[in-house]
Amino acid sequence: MSLEVENLSFSYGENKVLKSITFTAEYGEFLSVLGPNGVGKSTLFRCMLGLLVPSSGAARMDGEDISQMRPEELARRIAYIPQSHTPAFNYTVFDMVLMGTIPRLGRFASPCEPQRKQALEALEHLGIAHLKDRGYQKISGGERQLVLIARALAQQAGVLVMDEPCSSLDFGNKIRLMQTVRKLAEEGYAVIQSTHDPDQAYLYSDKVLALYAGEVLAWGDPRDLINDSLMARLYGVDVEVCRLRDDSIRVCVPVQRVKTKRGTK
Repeated sequence: MSLEVENLSFSYGENKVLKSITFTAEYGEFLSVLGPNGVGKSTLFRCMLGLLVPSSGAARMDGEDISQMRPEELARRIAYIPQSHTPAFNYTVFDMVLMGTIPRLGRFASPCEPQRKQALEALEHLGIAHLKDRGYQKISGGERQLVLIARALAQQAGVLVMDEPCSSLDFGNKIRLMQTVRKLAEEGYAVIQSTHDPDQAYLYSDKVLALYAGEVLAWGDPRDLINDSLMARLYGVDVEVCRLRDDSIRVCVPVQRVKTKRGTK
């Protein structure tokens, strides 16, 4: 089963942002969405999360049209991890994760012992149980992202949608976070992230969706897609995609002009 987007289009008034987008994200897969700023990645995510209704086409969760699903039902199936999140109050890390259990409770019910156990298990799963009594506003950016992922795990949704999860993280935290998310995909979650880092997409993703001018420019295995011409088309810069470790890693390097004593070549 999967999340499927079929011929999905969306417009803000006369401005057509998405044009016939089609792809699938299977359980157990890690999908990275690449594309320049303003290409429609966030709008696509909002349609997948049921926050926007497509102008045409559909996003489906296990065959059900997402736009027809009740919010509480959708929350049991898809979890959203934003770039950053700062609540008005300095909740403890444990309470932040406990909030993820609410979609599976009755309308007037409160989290009890089973939900508290779920929250603690989610923290332990990500190796951050030692933070449970810390204030969420007082921990590092990398730790906050792990807490948001733990909240998604406590939500017990099969699909994790992540909006540029590494955008504000340092080099080490980016690697640790991506390794964690890669492991979650291997455990059976469908993980969909937007990213501006093609190297990261190649290293950790099973599939890549490249969006350009509101359309799908490419979709498939990153080994087949990430190359010089695709990067140049997406971002409008000259790069050389270098292959390392028998092509297990690809690194995008800007093409530099060679300076000589007589001038520049």
